[in-house]
Parts: sequence; C-alpha cells; structure tokens
Amino acid sequence: MKKYIVLLLFAVASVSSITAQDWNTDFTTAKKLAKTNDLPIILVFQGSDWCAPCIKLDRAVWSTDEFKDYAEEHYVMLQADFPRRKNNALPEEQLSKNKALAESYNRQGIFPFVVVMNANGEVYGETSYKKLSPKEYIEELNSFIK
Repeated sequence: MKKYIVLLLFAVASVSSITAQDWNTDFTTAKKLAKTNDLPIILVFQGSDWCAPCIKLDRAVWSTDEFKDYAEEHYVMLQADFPRRKNNALPEEQLSKNKALAESYNRQGIFPFVVVMNANGEVYGETSYKKLSPKEYIEELNSFIK
C-alpha cells in the first residue's frame, strides 16, 4: 500500500511540475537565455500573497495553458516576487536580487508591474493588470516588442 501512495505522490508531483509556469528568478540567467534564444524578457513584479490584482493576473493570464504554451516559445519569463507572509518569505539572496530589479525597473513600487525588455535589459514597454484574456494580454505584450 505504501508503494502505491509513493507512486501516486510522485505522479502528482510530476504532473504539477510539467504544468507550472517556467519562471526565472535570476536576471543574469534570464538575459543569457534571452540572448541565446533571441527572445524578449517579460519581467513581472508581484506580491504573490497580498496583492489582489497580482493574484488576478496570475489566475487570468500567467497560469493559463494558453499563455504558458505561448510563453514557452516566445518569452523568457522573469519573476520578482515580494511576498509579505512569513511562511512565504524568500531567501535573503533572492530578496536582494528582487530589490535590485525594483531599483532599476520599478522605482514607483507598482504591483503588479510588467516590463517587456530585450536581452540587454533595455525596456520596450511596461504594463500592469488589465482585465484581458490571455490572447489579449499576449497581444499587449507583443505590441511593445520591436
């Protein structure tokens, strides 16, 4: 019986990791991937456990299969999360990286805030939460790319 439970847990974990959004959390890595694959970077500033519009954007766009399938081929996704709850606290190193990104790209502290940029970190455009379908949000992001 234990063997079946372990197998079931492994199967569930495998499926959930397959469907999870492939978020980068390191800007240097994201830039290398973007340069290697000639893709733009989509940098998302969010407060995953306190920001209602961030949570809505995640549910309506980032977590949808339509967006994930498109993003996998067309973007390098970079996340700068700023959770507030203790149980969601980031390691100090990651928090420092996110703060450095905010200093460069989100000085006003807007959440959610989405920055579309090239592999060198040059900004094409910025947006935030909008009540759009995944397809419409993709069109919005692509409208910035030169």
